[in-house]
Amino acid sequence: MTLPKNYLTYENRRHGMDHDLYSFSPLFDRAPVTWPSSKKVALWITVALEYFPLVPNEGPFKAPGHMVTPYPDYRTYTTRDYGNRVGIFRILKVLETLGIKASIPMNAALAERYPSLLSEIVAGGHEIVAHSIDMNSLHYGGMDIDVERSQITQSLDTLRTLSGQSITGWVSPARSQSENTLALLAEAGLAYQADWVNDDMPYVMKTDKGKIVSMPHTMELEDRHLLVNLGQNEDVYQEQILEAFDCFQKESSSHGGRLLHLNLTPYVIGQPWRIQALKQVLKSLIDSNDIWTATGHEIMSCWKEQQ
Repeated sequence: MTLPKNYLTYENRRHGMDHDLYSFSPLFDRAPVTWPSSKKVALWITVALEYFPLVPNEGPFKAPGHMVTPYPDYRTYTTRDYGNRVGIFRILKVLETLGIKASIPMNAALAERYPSLLSEIVAGGHEIVAHSIDMNSLHYGGMDIDVERSQITQSLDTLRTLSGQSITGWVSPARSQSENTLALLAEAGLAYQADWVNDDMPYVMKTDKGKIVSMPHTMELEDRHLLVNLGQNEDVYQEQILEAFDCFQKESSSHGGRLLHLNLTPYVIGQPWRIQALKQVLKSLIDSNDIWTATGHEIMSCWKEQQ
């Protein structure tokens, strides 16, 4: 049996990358970046604020953290709501104590349901990042482009109106994208997105609707991944963050400023027995005096000015 000719035909087969979304650029070959006050490492903290409807979407998949038992799954629903009612306020207190401004990817539905929470975040000087409508509003291959455009527009319009911020960043629910997502985000005027995890530094992506910066949004140091999925304890969580910082600190001496990203989940790290671990590790980073803490927009802008 021979393969059909079209099986061996791929229009993008060529030397180098097989797409035009971004250029192949090894991290260690790039021009060095200098952060403000010549700090060695930029610290970018994101805190995901998500609304999981009690009735999950029917397809094509459920976002991580969604309901697991038959309706009504109050156990999972209230666990997620704990993060938005309790855990987030412990995190905000830690950030305030240490003088750290974070980026908050927020579902538009949550901003509408918890206006006092949104107000406290904005008053604290944190950046709101668009995170679609809710955790049922997924982006996936093959979805209707008009439906996807509507989800993006509704999220941006709601968050911009309620927060008073311009909203320049985007994180998709489950960090899932369709083949049209990047172009739709550029079309909507967003400056950066943080769904891709293939780099440690920002880089430019090209779409037929314009350019958009990709910000590194690692899952490897995420609290939910380490503490829940992998079942590690808080000491190991702290050690891995400090090891990553040590690596970036050393690389910065020959390759310029580096970026350490930490994604926090309020219903995980906001638990009373874990919040001290977060405070201790962030204090260790701050005490190094080699850290520049900033929002995603600030880091992206500083990086972009040097390209």
